[in-house]
Amino acid sequence: MIRKKIKEYLEQVNKRLSMEELAQALQLNKASDFKELVQTVAQMEREGVVLFNKKGKIYLPQPTVTVEGVFRANERGFGFVTIDPEEPDVFIAGGETNFALDGDVVEIDITKPGDPFSDRGAEGRVVAIKHRALTQMVGAFHAYTDEEVRETDLYGYIEPKDKKLSKYTCYVAAEGIRAVEGEVVIVEITHYPEKAYSTALEGIVKKVIGHIDDPGIDILEIIHSHGIAIEFDEETMKMANEIPDEIAESDLKDRRDLRSQTIVTIDGADAKDLDDAVTVWKKENGNYHLGVHIADVSYYVTENSAIDLSASDRGTSVYLTDRVIPMIPHRLSNGICSLNPKVPRLTMSCEMEINAQGEVVNYEIFPSVIQTSERMTYEAVNKIIDEKDEEECAKYASLVPMFEEMAHLHHILEEMRQQRGAINFDDHEAKILVDENGKAQDILLRSRATGERLIESFMLIANETVARHFAENHLPFIYRVHEHPKAEKLERFFDFASVFGVAIHGTVDHLEQIELQKVLQAVADKPEEAVINTMLLRSLQQARYSEYNYGHYGLAAEFYTHFTSPIRRYPDLLVHRLIRSYNETTEKKRQDKWSALLPEIATHSSQMERRAVECEREVDAMKKAEYMQAHIGEEFEGIISNVAKFGFFVELPNTIEGMIHISALKDDYFNFIEKHLALVGERTGRVFKIGQKIVVRVVKADVATREIDFEFVSSEEVSPVEYQNKTQVRREGKKRKLKEKTKKENAQFKAFHKKSKKFGKNFQKKKGKKNQPFYKKVAKKGKKK
Repeated sequence: MIRKKIKEYLEQVNKRLSMEELAQALQLNKASDFKELVQTVAQMEREGVVLFNKKGKIYLPQPTVTVEGVFRANERGFGFVTIDPEEPDVFIAGGETNFALDGDVVEIDITKPGDPFSDRGAEGRVVAIKHRALTQMVGAFHAYTDEEVRETDLYGYIEPKDKKLSKYTCYVAAEGIRAVEGEVVIVEITHYPEKAYSTALEGIVKKVIGHIDDPGIDILEIIHSHGIAIEFDEETMKMANEIPDEIAESDLKDRRDLRSQTIVTIDGADAKDLDDAVTVWKKENGNYHLGVHIADVSYYVTENSAIDLSASDRGTSVYLTDRVIPMIPHRLSNGICSLNPKVPRLTMSCEMEINAQGEVVNYEIFPSVIQTSERMTYEAVNKIIDEKDEEECAKYASLVPMFEEMAHLHHILEEMRQQRGAINFDDHEAKILVDENGKAQDILLRSRATGERLIESFMLIANETVARHFAENHLPFIYRVHEHPKAEKLERFFDFASVFGVAIHGTVDHLEQIELQKVLQAVADKPEEAVINTMLLRSLQQARYSEYNYGHYGLAAEFYTHFTSPIRRYPDLLVHRLIRSYNETTEKKRQDKWSALLPEIATHSSQMERRAVECEREVDAMKKAEYMQAHIGEEFEGIISNVAKFGFFVELPNTIEGMIHISALKDDYFNFIEKHLALVGERTGRVFKIGQKIVVRVVKADVATREIDFEFVSSEEVSPVEYQNKTQVRREGKKRKLKEKTKKENAQFKAFHKKSKKFGKNFQKKKGKKNQPFYKKVAKKGKKK
């Protein structure tokens, strides 16, 4: 009975109570009643029903509220859990991960809530693992002897190359395929880490993909470790082989015939899957006609077919240094779907009428058939437009007037995007050249001249037009969205830009793109240009696919989608399918169908895009490290691309990035100044900050870890960074404490002065004496008298 009363009352008041307060509230004032209360509370504490705080007060424990999220591991043992992409991640300390692996869906308990005022994030602990993301592992097999196999019941082990899994070893069970030493294998995980074996996994070899000495095996290993399928299944290939190589007359039903128009493809010289073609002419009213004609892949890849299911699962093609892993079989991507020159091809067209201000004043979206007049390369178009090369102009004399009109229209569209605030980053993209064995031989920067940029302009306006059409018709659709930057990231960028004297007009909650564009223009061709560009890019959100139209912040576009690359991106293929579907009917049943399907497709497509990007980056990093192995000891000029408390990164003109660890800077002690993204020497005052030019020497290039280490040679002089080092902080702290002490003593002095006016004169006389407050000395003297 008393137990029930205690619990009910604590629930009712919802606050901490002393034993006396609880006894009084429950009217248990007799000695026997109080004794029973103490005994009952003690028993309830042992059972965990009530708790005591440090002051001995009783309270009910709060119910544990758990949430689910995706765990992201760090190579140093800790991790973060993403609960909501719109909210900050929850930090998970190394001892609180419960052996979760990167990508696992986990259930966590929030142990410490975040504090937005101090910019401190929430902390938590993993209480359960709901879904394992890692189902297989790829690596070189290390075989046990026959005796070891008998003793351990294991064939051997593999060590993963993924740095996030570097502390784990995967043991291979003595069943399934028995690989030999040095073979690269795929292991299906059967047992995950437990407390007794916190760094051990166990699995069965499912496939041997090659040997560590095979050419190109290094890239294959990365591809498989990301779970990317290289080969198509039998049913998909069977369907692809049944698709004819040529267009039949029956394929032209309900299509607009545009074969009489002058239409060209413009791509890189090594491109094989040509999925976009364009034409431009000037109309009598002064406006431009722009036709963007995209390979109609959805005509051949029908909904829920074997090819469609495979393409949906892959989400995108993956472009690596020496190979492409296609989203659809090569028979389609390089054959009937590719807009090869001077042969009829089925397309989905977006024809636009564009005025001198770059506005689309009229448009049509429809199925068509085209026959391109020429297969142009960027190099040839650039020679015609930018260089006025006589040989190229003569070779393509009939097309030169159209290319000139294309250039004019491109500049109009570029100016339109500039005026509305589109943020333009001139990022450097590297092309890694390899030999016949896949070894990196050279690294070149890809150039982007008028030819590349005009195709980009035409694709952008077509994507906007298609997205606008469906948004304004209120039909379920898939958009490419880029949301407003998060306030906390913008706030950090504002603070950083202010260090360089760059003022930004606007608030973190509502910042017009034109203001960020002004920032980029203000630092153009200045030493701080690279650093401002880098920091702004880090402040923006990641673009993704969504069934809702949030607009595209970076392009300053109200509507945007991906319509122009259905050979290599599934969302583009889906957009074509939606166009065809709504051409048939827009009845509610059809809309409800797509409303139900689109959210999952958008999420999966975004995830597959990120997977492809991570794979591409990992391969590039590996090949760059491989390339730099031949340059150990050589010196290079670069710029500091990032600074952290453990050191700084240096980027070379060919995009290779390496690190100088702070331990290698032996002539001084360096303090990390986060606000300035700088390291400052305490004794010498030497500054290393982001954007600074520097000369480095290559000391290490590790292909396995993808890491490149530099050592400092020399750097340009930069302006000093104002900050307080540890000595200054101590001095300032002492000054502050002395000031606070004096202030306190003065307050005490005034208070005493009011009470003891007769000793007032003596206070002033004693002011010069040290080690004792004035009022105490005067008080003692008064007592003696």
